[in-house]
Amino acid sequence: MAYWLFKTEPDTFSIETLREQQRSCWEGVRNYQARNMMRDEIQLGDEVLIYHSSCKQIGVAGIAKVVKTAYPDHFAFDPESDYYDPKSTPENPRWIMVDIEFVRKTERIIPLAVMKNIPELAEMPLVKKGNRLSVMPVTEDQWRTILELENGR
Repeated sequence: MAYWLFKTEPDTFSIETLREQQRSCWEGVRNYQARNMMRDEIQLGDEVLIYHSSCKQIGVAGIAKVVKTAYPDHFAFDPESDYYDPKSTPENPRWIMVDIEFVRKTERIIPLAVMKNIPELAEMPLVKKGNRLSVMPVTEDQWRTILELENGR
Protein backbone atom coordinates (compact mmCIF):
# COMPACT_ATOMS: atom_id res chain seq x y z
CA MET A 1 0.00 0.00 0.00
CA ALA A 2 1.15 3.53 -0.80
CA TYR A 3 0.12 6.97 0.42
CA TRP A 4 -0.86 10.03 -1.59
CA LEU A 5 -2.03 13.60 -1.23
CA PHE A 6 -4.76 14.90 -3.56
CA LYS A 7 -5.32 18.66 -3.69
CA THR A 8 -8.77 20.10 -4.22
CA GLU A 9 -10.43 23.46 -3.90
CA PRO A 10 -13.22 22.99 -1.36
CA ASP A 11 -15.52 25.36 -3.27
CA THR A 12 -15.40 22.81 -6.10
CA PHE A 13 -15.06 19.52 -4.19
CA SER A 14 -14.40 19.20 -0.46
CA ILE A 15 -13.94 16.41 2.06
CA GLU A 16 -17.53 17.15 3.08
CA THR A 17 -18.68 16.55 -0.51
CA LEU A 18 -16.85 13.22 -0.50
CA ARG A 19 -18.40 12.34 2.88
CA GLU A 20 -21.87 12.99 1.46
CA GLN A 21 -21.21 11.04 -1.76
CA GLN A 22 -19.12 8.33 -0.02
CA ARG A 23 -17.39 7.53 -3.32
CA SER A 24 -16.30 9.71 -6.24
CA CYS A 25 -14.13 9.77 -9.31
CA TRP A 26 -11.08 12.03 -9.05
CA GLU A 27 -11.38 13.75 -12.41
CA GLY A 28 -9.93 16.83 -13.99
CA VAL A 29 -6.22 16.14 -13.45
CA ARG A 30 -4.56 17.98 -16.35
CA ASN A 31 -0.89 17.73 -15.50
CA TYR A 32 1.14 14.98 -17.15
CA GLN A 33 3.28 14.21 -14.10
CA ALA A 34 0.22 13.88 -11.85
CA ARG A 35 -1.57 11.86 -14.55
CA ASN A 36 1.37 9.48 -14.82
CA MET A 37 1.36 8.86 -11.08
CA MET A 38 -2.37 8.16 -11.18
CA ARG A 39 -1.95 5.88 -14.20
CA ASP A 40 1.24 4.05 -13.24
CA GLU A 41 1.60 4.11 -9.47
CA ILE A 42 -1.70 4.50 -7.63
CA GLN A 43 -3.09 1.11 -6.63
CA LEU A 44 -6.28 -0.29 -5.15
CA GLY A 45 -6.35 0.29 -1.39
CA ASP A 46 -3.82 3.13 -1.39
CA GLU A 47 -4.69 5.79 1.15
CA VAL A 48 -5.12 9.46 0.26
CA LEU A 49 -4.89 12.68 2.23
CA ILE A 50 -7.52 15.11 0.93
CA TYR A 51 -5.94 18.55 0.96
CA HIS A 52 -7.93 21.78 0.67
CA SER A 53 -6.16 24.53 -1.30
CA SER A 54 -7.05 28.02 -2.51
CA CYS A 55 -9.28 28.66 0.50
CA LYS A 56 -9.30 30.26 3.94
CA GLN A 57 -8.21 27.09 5.80
CA ILE A 58 -5.50 25.50 3.65
CA GLY A 59 -4.46 22.04 4.77
CA VAL A 60 -5.26 18.36 5.13
CA ALA A 61 -8.98 17.92 5.72
CA GLY A 62 -9.55 14.17 5.53
CA ILE A 63 -8.66 10.71 4.39
CA ALA A 64 -9.88 8.61 1.47
CA LYS A 65 -9.01 5.25 -0.03
CA VAL A 66 -8.52 4.32 -3.70
CA VAL A 67 -11.33 1.96 -4.74
CA LYS A 68 -10.83 1.94 -8.53
CA THR A 69 -7.56 2.34 -10.38
CA ALA A 70 -6.83 4.37 -13.50
CA TYR A 71 -9.41 4.58 -16.28
CA PRO A 72 -10.11 7.22 -18.97
CA ASP A 73 -11.39 10.57 -17.73
CA HIS A 74 -14.57 10.76 -19.80
CA PHE A 75 -14.98 14.46 -19.00
CA ALA A 76 -12.15 15.10 -21.45
CA PHE A 77 -14.46 13.88 -24.27
CA ASP A 78 -17.37 16.18 -23.35
CA PRO A 79 -17.30 19.61 -25.07
CA GLU A 80 -19.61 20.94 -22.33
CA SER A 81 -17.19 20.01 -19.54
CA ASP A 82 -14.62 22.36 -18.01
CA TYR A 83 -12.19 19.46 -18.42
CA TYR A 84 -12.78 18.99 -22.16
CA ASP A 85 -9.69 18.25 -24.25
CA PRO A 86 -10.31 17.97 -28.01
CA LYS A 87 -7.08 15.97 -28.40
CA SER A 88 -8.30 13.27 -26.03
CA THR A 89 -10.57 10.61 -27.54
CA PRO A 90 -12.09 7.36 -26.26
CA GLU A 91 -9.77 5.50 -28.66
CA ASN A 92 -6.71 7.42 -27.44
CA PRO A 93 -7.47 8.95 -24.03
CA ARG A 94 -4.99 11.55 -22.85
CA TRP A 95 -6.31 11.87 -19.30
CA ILE A 96 -7.30 9.37 -16.64
CA MET A 97 -8.95 9.31 -13.23
CA VAL A 98 -9.27 7.04 -10.22
CA ASP A 99 -12.15 6.50 -7.81
CA ILE A 100 -11.80 7.21 -4.11
CA GLU A 101 -13.98 6.44 -1.12
CA PHE A 102 -14.45 8.51 2.02
CA VAL A 103 -12.68 7.16 5.11
CA ARG A 104 -12.97 10.06 7.54
CA LYS A 105 -12.49 13.76 8.12
CA THR A 106 -9.45 14.72 10.15
CA GLU A 107 -10.08 15.94 13.70
CA ARG A 108 -9.22 19.41 12.43
CA ILE A 109 -7.76 20.93 9.28
CA ILE A 110 -4.02 20.27 9.52
CA PRO A 111 -2.64 23.60 8.26
CA LEU A 112 0.08 23.88 5.64
CA ALA A 113 1.75 26.52 7.82
CA VAL A 114 2.16 23.96 10.61
CA MET A 115 3.39 21.22 8.24
CA LYS A 116 6.05 23.57 6.84
CA ASN A 117 7.59 23.86 10.31
CA ILE A 118 7.89 20.11 10.98
CA PRO A 119 11.42 18.82 10.25
CA GLU A 120 10.12 15.33 9.38
CA LEU A 121 8.10 16.85 6.52
CA ALA A 122 10.91 18.99 5.04
CA GLU A 123 11.36 16.66 2.05
CA MET A 124 7.65 16.40 1.29
CA PRO A 125 6.85 17.95 -2.13
CA LEU A 126 3.88 19.82 -0.61
CA VAL A 127 6.03 21.98 1.64
CA LYS A 128 8.70 22.75 -0.94
CA LYS A 129 8.50 26.03 -2.82
CA GLY A 130 6.99 25.94 -6.28
CA ASN A 131 5.29 22.55 -6.10
CA ARG A 132 1.88 22.87 -7.71
CA LEU A 133 1.03 19.23 -8.42
CA SER A 134 -2.51 18.19 -7.51
CA VAL A 135 -1.44 14.58 -6.89
CA MET A 136 1.74 13.73 -5.01
CA PRO A 137 3.24 10.80 -3.14
CA VAL A 138 3.53 10.76 0.64
CA THR A 139 5.92 8.45 2.48
CA GLU A 140 4.67 6.27 5.31
CA ASP A 141 6.67 8.34 7.82
CA GLN A 142 5.22 11.59 6.41
CA TRP A 143 1.71 10.09 6.60
CA ARG A 144 2.17 9.18 10.26
CA THR A 145 3.67 12.57 11.09
CA ILE A 146 0.77 14.43 9.46
CA LEU A 147 -1.83 12.36 11.30
CA GLU A 148 -0.01 13.00 14.59
CA LEU A 149 -0.71 16.70 13.95
CA GLU A 150 -4.49 16.16 14.08
CA ASN A 151 -4.57 16.75 17.83
CA GLY A 152 -1.80 19.33 17.87
CA ARG A 153 1.91 18.88 18.32
